[in-house]
Amino acid sequence: MTKPSILEVSKLAGVSPATVSRVTNRSALVKQSTREKVLAAMEELAYRPNKAAQSLSSKRSNTLGMIVSHLDGPFYGPVMSGVEETLRKFNKHMIIASGFGKELEEKEAVEFLMSRQVDGLILLTEGLDSEYLQDLSKKIPIYLINQHVDGLENRNMWLDNNDGGYKATRYLIDQGHTEIFCIGGQDYKQDANERVEGYQWAMKEAGLTVTDKHIVRTNFEVEGGIDGMQKIWDSGLPYTAVVAGNDEAAFGIYKWAERNNRSIPNDFSVIGFDDILMANYVSPRLTSMHFPKFEMAKACAMMAYQEIYNKKAPDGVKFKTTIVARDSVAKR
Repeated sequence: MTKPSILEVSKLAGVSPATVSRVTNRSALVKQSTREKVLAAMEELAYRPNKAAQSLSSKRSNTLGMIVSHLDGPFYGPVMSGVEETLRKFNKHMIIASGFGKELEEKEAVEFLMSRQVDGLILLTEGLDSEYLQDLSKKIPIYLINQHVDGLENRNMWLDNNDGGYKATRYLIDQGHTEIFCIGGQDYKQDANERVEGYQWAMKEAGLTVTDKHIVRTNFEVEGGIDGMQKIWDSGLPYTAVVAGNDEAAFGIYKWAERNNRSIPNDFSVIGFDDILMANYVSPRLTSMHFPKFEMAKACAMMAYQEIYNKKAPDGVKFKTTIVARDSVAKR
């Protein structure tokens, strides 16, 4: 059985083959009434566009590459889903690679995706420095999630982590806490450093004491929270509340409390960061700073789509956190 051609579709719809092509490529330049006629003709003839031919004619693969630090964990899933959901609406697809947060692996992932002729790169990386990213942007359109790079501000979709760390600490202070520790993430992570800076800002503003022992740097994992809390205990300094660098570290604090017969929030309060799904299901439910990661990912994917396929200049956005108050913080 002979497959229907684009010419047959154009004749049945009463439009030019070029218009049919614009409809199949989801161009915004086609009137809705015309689009409906073309789609009806395609349906009647059971016409399916040739994706390979479309790519050759447009010199586009209709595919974007995405690099994330890890494929597992409660943070990366919503980000990848937000990008994929947005691109699929426009009949675009993505290829995902992981760089494990390491420079060499992330650079290898970039080379792999570029060899697949992707039309652009969406990056949620940790090991690529600003100089490399600036150079890469001259070779292929890049879009950054949860990081900001000087000179690429219009391609950044990032969170004001400094403000988030400040708000988290300020919330504890407003509840009457004065002896507050911070368990921060790895010191090579931009977001971890900014959250710690926000903690310091709030404490200084309130005239509260912060020594080196009040800031414990571990990692953004449950074990990091356990180790960080043990260091706070070993310091011998009094504490009534802890700001955790992320929710996973906060869950580690919960685990430490359970092992050491300490009650949250009766003995001390905890506030997390990210507001992942499990924050609402642990006991007590974790008060956390909401990170709009899904919305950020969708906005980044839309920015990429608009620039690459509609020639619209990119415009980065700085997102803000909000406090989700639950049960892990008590008044003093």
